[in-house]
Amino acid sequence: MKRRDFLKIAPAAGISSFVLNGFSMRPFANSRLDKIMRSCKGVEERTLVLIQLKGGNDGLNNIVPIAQYDRYRALRPTVGLAESALIDLDSTLKDSKRVGLHPAMVALKDLYDRGWVSIVQGAGYPVPNQSHFKSTDLWLTGGDGTPANYNIGSGWMGRSLQALFPDVQGAPTPTMPDPLGIQIGDTNPSLGFHTESEHRNDINLSGQDPAGFYSLVQTIGGAPVVDVPDSEHGEELAYIMSVERSVNLYAKRITEVFNAGTNAGAYPNTALANQLKTVARLIRGGSRTKIFLCNIGGFDTHSAQVDSGDTAIGTHANLLQTLSDAIKAFVEDLDKMGIADQAVVCTFSEFGRCAAENGSFGTDHGTLAPMYIVGKGVNPGVQGTNVNLSDLTADNQLKGVQHDYRQVFATLLQDWLGSNNWVLSESRFDAYGKLPLISPAYVVDPQCYYGGTATIVDHFEALRDKVGLFPNPARTTTEVFLRSNEAYEAHLTVHSLGGSLVQYQRVQVVPGDNAFLLDVFEMPAGTYIVRLENVLTGAAKVTKMSVVR
Repeated sequence: MKRRDFLKIAPAAGISSFVLNGFSMRPFANSRLDKIMRSCKGVEERTLVLIQLKGGNDGLNNIVPIAQYDRYRALRPTVGLAESALIDLDSTLKDSKRVGLHPAMVALKDLYDRGWVSIVQGAGYPVPNQSHFKSTDLWLTGGDGTPANYNIGSGWMGRSLQALFPDVQGAPTPTMPDPLGIQIGDTNPSLGFHTESEHRNDINLSGQDPAGFYSLVQTIGGAPVVDVPDSEHGEELAYIMSVERSVNLYAKRITEVFNAGTNAGAYPNTALANQLKTVARLIRGGSRTKIFLCNIGGFDTHSAQVDSGDTAIGTHANLLQTLSDAIKAFVEDLDKMGIADQAVVCTFSEFGRCAAENGSFGTDHGTLAPMYIVGKGVNPGVQGTNVNLSDLTADNQLKGVQHDYRQVFATLLQDWLGSNNWVLSESRFDAYGKLPLISPAYVVDPQCYYGGTATIVDHFEALRDKVGLFPNPARTTTEVFLRSNEAYEAHLTVHSLGGSLVQYQRVQVVPGDNAFLLDVFEMPAGTYIVRLENVLTGAAKVTKMSVVR
């Protein structure tokens, strides 16, 4: 099972079973979508297309604060853009919002003028981390630099999809035949799709065919094991083979969708454009995948960010043109096919760059950066005001997070995809206020929200008042106390509102007063269910617990 190869998307009859990237994959399915009322038609067809800008995008050279131009050039005498080269994004904006767009982003300007672009200023998170690896992990897990959110073990995409579609059966269903997440153009599986219970990968289309489409599925090949040993190792092999069978079904579905799809517009010949071309074709073919993750690298511009003779060209300019041209080609392709209202694009990067240049025609790791939200359904404009270049840290970093990036993702999950409040809670985004990023005409009506709910079922309601918690809410520990008339062994468990097991211990209940300690120090803030079940009779006592931070 260790041989790596690539499987070409082909007619369904030619697909063989495989495992993606060697990770256990848990496909997502949803039986709730068919319950969405007729007035909500179209919500289930929407998708979110994320573009990860790897390396740390220099937002200050993306959108230059026009009213602070002199201060900008003082900080960047050799890498700053000439004032005459800037594209005035929107002359109707107040000075506090008015920006000069990088001259390489003509395509994005065209989309802005059409009313299809929203720019989120000063996006980041508290206590910024300037390590590529750690900051990327924080963005993908929904974390930040504070102790409580620094080491989240699952990805926000995985959590949100699992909450949106809690009735997962491990294979396509009639109501949701597509994988809920598809990662394109990167051989390394994204942490963003990891789930709470185990690391389950998204479908990964990481290789290209001669036409440029990402229609090669990275796999680990190998013949099925005929005689599975009766051991722990055998259980693992059996599980892997069951995953292979499930993924095989998804491969057939992707093949069908890909072959049914087309493109109506022309694309640049770049890796990012080819990724988006593939996404457009899948959407046109009928895919209802909820989140596509694309990427473009090269933004770590410590040197040669600009050409020494002309700051409007160079490495960063090439990247920004690649980005804006690819996005424009994608949304115009969807528009020509009459499906532009099915997708919204969102860009993000692990951090911005330092406000001051570094002397090597480049910039070093920074903090804040803008996010671009693009599509027919967006609420156009500039969200927030320009960064203050006269109020920097001692080492010339931008400070004062204006928009927490989790506000953006929470907004897109609910206002665009239709996630209910429980999904936002499970995604760990419920504490972040939404932004006006989606056009009122496209904001999902609350009656159309969908996703899982708190569904703890218990047949012993009369026993609920006999178990209590103190303190509740809890921060570090809490005691479960009850008074019993008998002795028995019990399962003491803590569950998320979705029913996922968070803690377990076997306890001995004695006649009289009982107290059992629960350690909640490592648990995220939120509401949980505490359940004490008699091992012999199955009778259970249930209560709610709140964890605060």
